[in-house]
Amino acid sequence: MAEIALRLDSTLANERESCAFEALFHREYSKVVAIARRVLFDVHAAEDVAQDVFVSFHRLHRPQAAYAARWLHVAAAHAALNELRTRKRRRQREMADAVVAARAVTPPSDPSAAIAEREMRDRVRVALTRIGTRHATALTLRHAGLSYAEVGAALGMNANQVGTLLRRAELALKKELEDGPSR
Repeated sequence: MAEIALRLDSTLANERESCAFEALFHREYSKVVAIARRVLFDVHAAEDVAQDVFVSFHRLHRPQAAYAARWLHVAAAHAALNELRTRKRRRQREMADAVVAARAVTPPSDPSAAIAEREMRDRVRVALTRIGTRHATALTLRHAGLSYAEVGAALGMNANQVGTLLRRAELALKKELEDGPSR
């Protein structure tokens, strides 16, 4: 009889845990996707990142943790930045392979507004991988629509300090865009 009671308690605890995680998921999913989308400019990739972030969180933490939202937001920014780095390395490998295969350089096409915009986005993505992780994370969170207070909470800092951090991050990004290679 005691064994049945223990199983019942365990089952009820698992259900409560599951409900709490589901509530956390519904509450934070759109923000996590927005953060990743802001970095990746790709809804499907952002959803993949969000799914990975929630799975990681579920494996490591309890959904009732006070830091859950902050952890998810920062993890989304970091995972999206890691995805950018992975894409960059893949693109470099593919380009090197293409150059070896083609042994010729194709003439550039006439630039248009769409191409110029795409190139600028690519430059910003590369620049984000080169500035400090804290700066890139702060910019990503803010431009994903989080308030100063939410950015501060996600980074574990006072909301009053977020403006300074964002200004420094913007300056670092601007400097990287001006000085860095435009690959």
